[in-house]
Amino acid sequence: MYFNDVHILVYVAFGLVGLLMGRLVSFCNYRLPEYKKIISKDFFKKDVKYKHNFIISIITAIIYIAILYFLGIGKGFIENLNLIKAVILTPMLLSALMIDYKLQIIPNRLNLTMFEIGILLTCLAGVHNINIAVNMILGMLTGGGIFILITLIGGLIAGKEAMGFGDVKLMAALGLYFGFANIICVTLLSFLIGAILSIIILIIKRKNASEYIAFGPFIVIASFIMIIVPFNTILKLLLMIFSLGLIRI
Repeated sequence: MYFNDVHILVYVAFGLVGLLMGRLVSFCNYRLPEYKKIISKDFFKKDVKYKHNFIISIITAIIYIAILYFLGIGKGFIENLNLIKAVILTPMLLSALMIDYKLQIIPNRLNLTMFEIGILLTCLAGVHNINIAVNMILGMLTGGGIFILITLIGGLIAGKEAMGFGDVKLMAALGLYFGFANIICVTLLSFLIGAILSIIILIIKRKNASEYIAFGPFIVIASFIMIIVPFNTILKLLLMIFSLGLIRI
């Protein structure tokens, strides 16, 4: 039996990998904020302080299956590059979302790991097609550049950080995975989602408007949307919203 030209057993395999990666996400959420190693035999041990969250595993498995369904499987490395990047990114994005939401930080080790793997993928892509590698490098410079400008300008205007440097590092790393055009869309989407959800949070929780709201979760949500939804669909939506309907494709 096939779904979107992919055999059902492949979906089962992706789901099982997702369950395992969900356990890794739970482990990272516990270890990273305490600056402990992730590659450790403790992953297989029971710790009274650490309890595996099965809901995270289920969510991760569902995301893996969805990614496979929407992206499909190609024949070669380049044809599967987006799928490979999405599979690698998913657990790190989930961990960034949960840690930032809870503690208002994105651990440097998490951003660095994302960056290191991104550089490796860029080099491998460059062997097959140098244009793809150049696009990934431009994505890194654009993602990090936009957010560091926002941080610096916001600091000059408001007298405090408008954006945490963890978000700057996250966007720079993500730029390696999404490339130039896609990281711009991720940026616009994250601000759009952030504006909507921040208003809802302020209303529901009755927070002070000056109180800090972690921006990392908005970046993560925008990233997952960018992974699953076609670029042209997102571009049309963003142009329509930000131009107030004046520009349409």
